[in-house]
Amino acid sequence: MRAMFRARKEVFIDLLQWDVPALAGEYELDQFDNPDAEYLILLADGCMHRASARLLKTDRPHLLGDLYPHLCAGPLPAGPTIREITRFCLDRHQRADERRSARNQLVTALVEYALETGLTGYTGVAELAWFEQVRRFGWACEALGQPMQHGAELLTALHIRIEPDTLDRLRGAGTYEALTHALATTGPEGGQ
Repeated sequence: MRAMFRARKEVFIDLLQWDVPALAGEYELDQFDNPDAEYLILLADGCMHRASARLLKTDRPHLLGDLYPHLCAGPLPAGPTIREITRFCLDRHQRADERRSARNQLVTALVEYALETGLTGYTGVAELAWFEQVRRFGWACEALGQPMQHGAELLTALHIRIEPDTLDRLRGAGTYEALTHALATTGPEGGQ
């Protein structure tokens, strides 16, 4: 977990210059890193962070529902079978091809996790350029409203539907990648 929080600080605070606090100047955590949060973490060589994502229950406080509901033109998809993907993080200490592989493995793990645990979808908030990439991964992904200016960024709310053929769709788009890194799942359903 420390490796993930350290990587999040390096990406979101150091690289992307988000105005969020760093615990002890070393870790990025916020109020949503609580006992209800779930995490998917790709690890190399035992404990080296490669990629991670935080999953928040949408029937409890979460970023889109609590901080960005204005990004949705209609009802926000929420409920016990929908999670919000936040803090999708690729470790900076990888070559470009390693980052792409880690990204693809994490996307694949998100779909497999959803299928194994009965999740029907994911929501999220993304900067417009990242949203355009996410849409091309192969899964059914749609904007929940028009992009809106937030500081210097255009943000979009998104909904990803997980369906029985989603893994095949990832394969068709060239995004599917079987795990070569260890996958750690933490949180209420994943244990540690």
